[in-house]
Amino acid sequence: MKTTMHMGLSVLALMAAGVAGAAEMGDVDEPIKLAINEWTGQHVTTHVAGEMLKAAGYKVEFVTAGMMNQFQAIADGDIHATLEIWSSNVSDQYGVLKGEGKLEELSDLGLNAREGIAYPAHVAELCPGLPAWEALQNCAVAFATAETIPMGRLVDYPADWGTPGADRMVGLGLPFKAVPAGSEGALIAELRASTEKKSPLLITFWQPHWAMSAYDVQFVDLPAGEAACFDDPAWGPNPNAVNDCDFAPSRIFKAGWPGLKDKWPAAHEILVNYTLAVEDQQPMMGAVDVSGDAVEDVVGAWMGANEGKWKPVVDAAIQ
Repeated sequence: MKTTMHMGLSVLALMAAGVAGAAEMGDVDEPIKLAINEWTGQHVTTHVAGEMLKAAGYKVEFVTAGMMNQFQAIADGDIHATLEIWSSNVSDQYGVLKGEGKLEELSDLGLNAREGIAYPAHVAELCPGLPAWEALQNCAVAFATAETIPMGRLVDYPADWGTPGADRMVGLGLPFKAVPAGSEGALIAELRASTEKKSPLLITFWQPHWAMSAYDVQFVDLPAGEAACFDDPAWGPNPNAVNDCDFAPSRIFKAGWPGLKDKWPAAHEILVNYTLAVEDQQPMMGAVDVSGDAVEDVVGAWMGANEGKWKPVVDAAIQ
């Protein structure tokens, strides 16, 4: 994972913004509605964006919305932006609405990300041959539960996030049954219990996430997630199935209501130019999930200590 610090707006972009002049504020009396999805990192990302908009002089409202079903609400103008979309886990509806001009893709968020099939490090002792994916063929029974026996159990993403783990078990022909977790919190509870009990666990997971280091989570080595894997059954180790590979490299990006640019020009510019680094997001996630601090307090403290990372973006849009 790269550790290069993202400063939120490049020097070149700042210069360009200065030449162009400040954008119009637009309707400052109506709140800009930002989507809140189901995972802590997204809450952090969205609250940082919200605080930037407030610093510019806007009203902000946070709206709870399912990751998979938020896009129609954005197209309808009921929500104005969503700030952390993962390319590896986005609904088909997004592409359809974007193609129809009903959604605007704003820009990349800048997080260096990865998703995959994973396990706490101690599990390698229970399944010799890991991290090679082929090892799972021979030790699936070690992961079995009453719910899945004789197959192993894979704890997949919550059902609202799609079925990427299940897709890979089928594609690779692995004898595992994917059981969706109820929430991000349920995924963390599985990792905690497995680590404390030294019990077997196979899980669909992602980085950046504080739990990657807290529970020494390792990724299974799967065949590279090349584009052909998802379209051509002949590609990969299983000649009769697609998805017999790792996740495609993840891109994390932002999208908004097409009317955002006209109604709130400066806010649109801020959200387009807003980026967040892994090095900044991950500690904030830990403060929320491990220390139990409120996301508003954590983000507020970060904003106060890191003006150089976000204030130039706001200033370039409004001054």
